[in-house]
Amino acid sequence: MTERRVVIAGAGMGGLAAAVALSARGFRTTVIEAADRPGGKMRAIAVAGRPIDVGPTVLTMRWVFDRMFDEAGASVSDWVSLVRAERLARHAWADGSRLDLFSDVDRSADAVGRFAGARDAEGYRRFCKRAQGIYETLRDSFITGSRVGPIELAGRIGLSRVGAIARISPFTTMWQALGDHFADPRLRQLFGRYATYCGSSPFLAPATLMLVAHVEREGVWLVEGGMAELAEAMRRLAEARGVEFRFEQKVARILVEGGRVAGVVTDRGERLAADAVVWNGDVGALADGGLGPEARRAVAAPAAERSLSAMTWAMSARAGGFPLVRHNVFFSRDSQAEFDDLFARARLPAGPTVYVCAQDRDDSGAEEPSGPERVFCLVNAPARPANRPLTAAEMEICESTAFRLLERCGLTMDWDAGTTVRTTPADFATAYPSTQGALYGPATHGWKATFAREGAATKLPGLYLAGGSVHPGPGAPMAALSGRQAALRAMKDLASIGRSSPAATRGGMSTR
Repeated sequence: MTERRVVIAGAGMGGLAAAVALSARGFRTTVIEAADRPGGKMRAIAVAGRPIDVGPTVLTMRWVFDRMFDEAGASVSDWVSLVRAERLARHAWADGSRLDLFSDVDRSADAVGRFAGARDAEGYRRFCKRAQGIYETLRDSFITGSRVGPIELAGRIGLSRVGAIARISPFTTMWQALGDHFADPRLRQLFGRYATYCGSSPFLAPATLMLVAHVEREGVWLVEGGMAELAEAMRRLAEARGVEFRFEQKVARILVEGGRVAGVVTDRGERLAADAVVWNGDVGALADGGLGPEARRAVAAPAAERSLSAMTWAMSARAGGFPLVRHNVFFSRDSQAEFDDLFARARLPAGPTVYVCAQDRDDSGAEEPSGPERVFCLVNAPARPANRPLTAAEMEICESTAFRLLERCGLTMDWDAGTTVRTTPADFATAYPSTQGALYGPATHGWKATFAREGAATKLPGLYLAGGSVHPGPGAPMAALSGRQAALRAMKDLASIGRSSPAATRGGMSTR
């Protein structure tokens, strides 16, 4: 094991992936996490005595985690049980129409044909091919690699592949591009929703984000025991490789000596020497200056336009009247009005789309629970700082409107308000400082947005970034990729310099 020491601030997906990568290569690594468990936004809470996932509810891009475990000399299947879902989701509208999508293109195309006709079925096949082309163009050149600008990206793709570069469609909005494939407005609404996976609006996001649809179609995996089990598996793997985890502690300041990172100070006043620090929190927390002036100058101020937040309900309920599967989406009447409310007017939508995850059901929906089941409901909401919370009236109107939509679509739920856990943008803002409640970092609006995210390295030698607010973007696999990139960049930089001096010992420094 090398004497090089790395401190990771945050045990979200990015921090966990960095810890696995560093420990697999012999770096002495300590992870400091404010919560009492790993996972960050990948978390579960207890409702009526049972855990409910209240963050990500599915796993995509499984190959990211297969590679991570493999590089650490392990197999992901030995640490967590994954089951592939064939039905991606059930979609419903208040007019009674429904559409299921599947991982199999032919099966989905047949369903689209019955739903909207042969023309849109063919449009769906062309859409899948286009989304796959975007993904395949960007996977190795951008998603898994270090952050680059547009000129460097074109060089990576290869100027001889002009068609591939054009196919990325960065200057066309997602909504406009969807019109090339679908005549039925419900289908544009359905596939436009993939922009919200990055916390963005399909009317403002580039058509590049159509790749998200391919990522989902390539494979959706259910984690036995809930998504939080994946975070626990990554923690256990890192611990088995020697990583130390310190929960219910925070990094209060990043120490700098001689123009480079020298360690951290925790909120308990303890000083830990480090040759490198990986910040697995929102970039805004550094830019705000709370971690020290040097860390503030190390990053650019975050984009003014934040991504979406959410209103969520985690409940134990008796559901009836609608054939729920694991993942269900109930669409609003007017997508344009919904996203105008969210971004232009920065308010809860008057007509929200509602996501419902029935966590005691599989993707077939063949068997209905005999009693109360675990249900997680989510409505997109604008980012809102903790000191400017939604009013009680706003939240009650949103809740009433959302559940009336479910009823119009045929779903009735008898739920216990006393045990239901409701989470608001202000709650997210408190849990994740400097985010204003945004769950996906900056919004991905316009062609420049993707390139504007910070990369793994900062202007401060020894300080690295991971998480959903930096390259390559939000979501569990993307955050994990950012953690791997931070670890690889830190290892490369440390290999090129001499052994750094330890941080001062005054104040009870720990070298554990």
